Parts: sequence; C-alpha cells; structure tokens
Amino acid sequence: MNTEITYWLFILLLFIVAFLYSSVGHGGASGYLALMAIFGIAPSVMKSSALLMNVFVSLIAFFHYYKGGHFKWKLFLPFAIASVPASFLGALVTVDAEIYKKVLGALLIFPVLRLLGVFGKEHNGVKEMNRMVAILLGVAIGFLSGVIGIGGGIILSPIIVLLHWANMKETAAVSALFIFVNSISALAGLFTKGISIDTSVYLWIAITLAGGFAGAYFGSIKLKNPILKKILAAVLLLASIKLLVTHTK
Repeated sequence: MNTEITYWLFILLLFIVAFLYSSVGHGGASGYLALMAIFGIAPSVMKSSALLMNVFVSLIAFFHYYKGGHFKWKLFLPFAIASVPASFLGALVTVDAEIYKKVLGALLIFPVLRLLGVFGKEHNGVKEMNRMVAILLGVAIGFLSGVIGIGGGIILSPIIVLLHWANMKETAAVSALFIFVNSISALAGLFTKGISIDTSVYLWIAITLAGGFAGAYFGSIKLKNPILKKILAAVLLLASIKLLVTHTK
C-alpha cells in the first residue's frame, strides 16, 4: 500500500479509536498502542505517544461525564490514591521488548470483550465498595499501567462493573479521571528517564482530541454504534494476535 495512504489510514483509525474509547470514558491508550503496533511505529515512540494522547482524550471524557452528574469522588479516590504513585514507579521499569508486546497483546483482549458486549452491560443494584480491595486494585492496575503505557481504564472498568460498585456511566466517569491522573503520573516517570517526544505526536493529539470530543459528547448522552464498535474490536483483536504471535528476535 502507498506510504501516504497508509499514514492517512492510520490517522483515520486514530480518530475512530478516540471516538469509541471516549464514548465509554476511556482515553484509548491501548487502542493507540495497538494501531502503532499494526502500522510498524517504533516501540520507543509508542509508550510516550499513547500516554500523551490518553491525557487529552480522558480529560475530555471526564469533563462530559462530570458535567452529566455521573462522577463520584468516593468511588474514585481509593483507586487513585494507590494507583498514581504505582503508575510512576511502573513507568521507571524497563521491560524487554518481547515481554512488553506479549503483555500488551494480552491486555488488548479487555477492550475487545468490552466492545463486543461480553461485559459492561448495565445491571440492577449497586453494592457498597470495599475500600481496602479498591486500594489494592489501584496499586496493581497503576503499576501495570505505568509499565505498559496505558491509563488502566480498560482493566478498572470491567472490575467496577463486575463487582457492582457503580452503574455504567458512573464507571465511565471514574475511569476517565483515573486514566487522566495515571497517564500524567506515568509520563512524569518516563520524563525522569529522559525520554524525547516525537514531533509526529502533535498531529495525532489533534486528531484524537477531535475524536475524543465527539465520542465523549455522544457517549455521555446515549450512543449506539454497533458497527463501528465491531470494526474497532476486529482491529484490536488483529493487533493482539500480531503482538502475541510475532517475534522480533
């Protein structure tokens, strides 16, 4: 395929990923990493670029869900207090490229299942959150997020829903801010290691901002777009398989 066409296909998919992820309160880092893996972008660029895009898109998503009255501090704080320092420490860890790809490939199964509706359906009744369990989950999710370069929302959201600690929109609101603070913390950790930002990421941020605004707006009201969700699920599944079975050594 022509190099220019390939690049603009990547840009289009970035918009779609940001739109769909922000519609459910996510920043989209796992999706951005998946696309960068598929399109052969250098691993040295992937982590910091995904986190930067995550910061902007998750903040937009949070704004819309907060404005809609769905955010709960008491649900957010136990997770965040533990996850933010853990995310910073995780970003300091250098992981072998092969291990990194395998872990990322496995994590991509979470958003695929979410997009296909395997979990994330509304349920009746909300249970009281166990704060100690939430703190321990925050440490684990935060550290893994920092190591891989994601905000952690793809792991946190299904846990909150499956434990019946919040409804779907409350979960999306909490996940959005959780992703935002963890992404900033992980970026801070990366900067202490002396990373540099590729200039291409500024265009990517602009594209994901546009997708994030649109997705968060429609998602905070009511969004039903099964065709696009299935397309994105297929893209992420392809990336997951590629990361799990491809060896670079």
